[in-house]
Amino acid sequence: MAARIKKGDKVVVTSGRDRGRTGEVVEMRPSEGRVVVRGVNMVKRHQRQSAQQEGGIISKEAAIHISNVAFADPKDGKPTRVGFKFIGEGRDRKKVRFAKRSGVEIDG
Repeated sequence: MAARIKKGDKVVVTSGRDRGRTGEVVEMRPSEGRVVVRGVNMVKRHQRQSAQQEGGIISKEAAIHISNVAFADPKDGKPTRVGFKFIGEGRDRKKVRFAKRSGVEIDG
């Protein structure tokens, strides 16, 4: 199945304790079906001190299931579904994603 959400996309969280918050996809984990979104689903972790890092309790983003996020529409920032369409003809044909809510091309 084609990836409807990719790294760098702006997404809206649709369910869970962070519902309604938006952020950028930092990491994709397709084998797990999860994404990491900047500033969303923050958890506290105990970090052991090492030569590179300071120890203590740190806050970091935890992964969210991909079904709990939706692409943010480029026009108004509301959640939208993503569709695919082909642009051009013959050898110049290119597959692009578009927002179903507004029809705006995402990466075209």
